[in-house]
Amino acid sequence: MESAEVLEISKEAILVLLKIATPIMLVALFVGLLISLFQALTQIQEMTLTFVPKIIAIFVSIIIFLPYILETLDDFTKKLSERMINL
Repeated sequence: MESAEVLEISKEAILVLLKIATPIMLVALFVGLLISLFQALTQIQEMTLTFVPKIIAIFVSIIIFLPYILETLDDFTKKLSERMINL
């Protein structure tokens, strides 16, 4: 295997990682923004108020995006397997 192939596989792996992580991170960012806005408006500075809703939102978004995540990983795995077979 040449170094160009290794770099291409690494690039594809990083892109798959970004495709999988982006929706979940955007949900966490949006929920964090809403919570901080709520805290600024009400002047409630409770530490657990920031973590619990974010964790719940992240778990729900993982459940919602799980089919997309599995499909993306499945496509990447199939392409990688085809490359290994062609070696």
